[in-house]
Amino acid sequence: MKLRRKLALSAMPAAAIALGATPALADGGERASGDVTEPAAQPAPAAPMPGFTKPVFDETWATIGLGAGLVPSYAGSNDYVVFPLPLIVGRVGGVGIRPNGPGLTLDLLSPKPSFGPRKTRLAFGPAFRIRNDRNGPIKDDVVEAAGERDAALEVGLNAAVSFPGVFKPLDSLTLGAQVRWDVLGAHEGMVIEPQVNYSTPLGKAFVLQVQAQMEFVDDSFADYYFSVTPPQRLASGLPSFVAEGGLNRIGTLAIVNYDLSGNALDGGWSVYGVGGYSRLLGDAAGTPYTALRGSPNQFIAGLGVGYTF
Repeated sequence: MKLRRKLALSAMPAAAIALGATPALADGGERASGDVTEPAAQPAPAAPMPGFTKPVFDETWATIGLGAGLVPSYAGSNDYVVFPLPLIVGRVGGVGIRPNGPGLTLDLLSPKPSFGPRKTRLAFGPAFRIRNDRNGPIKDDVVEAAGERDAALEVGLNAAVSFPGVFKPLDSLTLGAQVRWDVLGAHEGMVIEPQVNYSTPLGKAFVLQVQAQMEFVDDSFADYYFSVTPPQRLASGLPSFVAEGGLNRIGTLAIVNYDLSGNALDGGWSVYGVGGYSRLLGDAAGTPYTALRGSPNQFIAGLGVGYTF
């Protein structure tokens, strides 16, 4: 099944969570993707600091936004393409909604906002992500000749634990992981993504998030995206290659969100910037698609604007 989306998965998880950074001042911060990306657990809000108004992040709220960024044209490419970045994040009917690359996670344990002491809390719920690696656009003619891959829909679970007030009153450290399986019959494999996320306000208007992440894949995933089969060898001229699963990627990213009103708690318009680096490992780095035609070093950068209400 082919879903002709023009979003590049390898960077969407990083960029997509950027607009979700705004609630960090109110309820402890969020996570995300790199090819990678998932939300962090959200502790209950702390009492407002002097000079802050009652936050817009109540029982029902949402952030919608749109941005653009540069990402590799496929996992392992050294060519970069511009991708659009639509976003929705919020809390509706007691369920937290967080971006997850081109996808989302639902937090079934999302707490009701309050101004009592913040506590360690859990987040848990289903996770969804579309993976459209090498589904287009591919800027390298040789890799393109090897053939496009079908888009995958990965469905699984996300779990995280968040610790508030680690270094300062309104910061948050979150440890989490996702496990997902392809349900569309594309790579037909499994992906496991552990993450560590730190979120903190920088004054009243800025919120900073820093994340470290790993990606583990099984043999089915690795074979689908990184092997060079005999037909692909004949079509592209690349040497044959048989890929196996394992630790596929490590990476880090930083996200800075700025509220245009000067108060990150009152909603309204905000802008954000994203920058990240990841390194492909194992057969993801050794495949001819990366080693001969691209690079294991993968960079991302993006800018966007959002509105919270």
